[in-house]
Amino acid sequence: MASSEETKSLEAECLCGSIHFTFDIPVASLPLSVYLCHCSICRHATGAPTVFHSVLPKNTTPNFISPSTERNLTSFKPAEDCTYDFCSTCGCHVAGVSFDRKEWTIATSMFKDHGLDKFKITSHVFSKSGPGSAIPAVVSKIDGRDIKHWNPPDDDPRAKVNKPTAEAGPTGEDRLRAQCYCGGVSFTFGRPNDEVRNDTFMSKYVSPRDQNKWLAIYDVCDDCRLANGTHVAGWTFVPLMLCDPPIKTDLKIGTARTYASSPGVLRSFCGTCGATVMYSCAARMPTAEQAVVDIATGILRCPEGVMGEDWLTWRAALAFEQTGVRYDKGFHQALRDGMKAWSEEQYGEALTMMIE
Repeated sequence: MASSEETKSLEAECLCGSIHFTFDIPVASLPLSVYLCHCSICRHATGAPTVFHSVLPKNTTPNFISPSTERNLTSFKPAEDCTYDFCSTCGCHVAGVSFDRKEWTIATSMFKDHGLDKFKITSHVFSKSGPGSAIPAVVSKIDGRDIKHWNPPDDDPRAKVNKPTAEAGPTGEDRLRAQCYCGGVSFTFGRPNDEVRNDTFMSKYVSPRDQNKWLAIYDVCDDCRLANGTHVAGWTFVPLMLCDPPIKTDLKIGTARTYASSPGVLRSFCGTCGATVMYSCAARMPTAEQAVVDIATGILRCPEGVMGEDWLTWRAALAFEQTGVRYDKGFHQALRDGMKAWSEEQYGEALTMMIE
């Protein structure tokens, strides 16, 4: 048995490296219990479908590794008891932090080693927060273990589900709102139109099953994990020409900040609340008029539910599956198998569309 004073150092770093620290965790507390939070605050303030959080022992605070410093964090206050902290440069969600900075609920996805001896996913929290099926329904077991659900009692104000209102354009056409938690980034986009469907490039991102819907995927690559601060990113693919108000290829709108994570790649996030907003790459911009961007599904305000089935067709296969499995085998295998089963139930087959 480990002594009560023995500790183990766990190292974490965001995509750009501006946030780089260790936590000294009592060995007796390992593995740390991890919960997946599906509340609307976490979804809309990160842009992700869910957030992987672990409450650290009180007074367990980060040891920043130079040149990283706590000053590289931006803090946003979404609630009355904590801030959400994210990297000011790349937007990576880092933690929920008490106002006295002594209690950290850390985003475990940015740690370099997510092995079972260090982290153990145990529960879905606020799994009823968003209507419709989603990751809580898809991932019910990990490594043969049942994943528990926690939701507030029905008469608790926190149990209220805020259903977004359907929107329409000036001529009555459907519009879907994309908006971060603080509202600093807010825009709408429409369904595929004839110009998109008849374009040899942009039409690649229209659902082959329903020409009025867009393609969507779960992406589990390392870069998205470290830019979002969560194991899994949800993306849908939409031409910028359909966004209102207009958004240029620099992705600047409202309070958005951008980070060039690699040559030809640009990521945007809200500089106020930290929500991931968009991803763009040179390969999806043959011309400025044909530019297609990835929009984070966690900021979509779909009236029918968090999977947006009225707007999106989801591919069963995960993007960069092997990368995800290498990082956290149990979760990503569960997500892979769950999405295959969900796709078969939803569409009658496991959809395997190629997304360039």
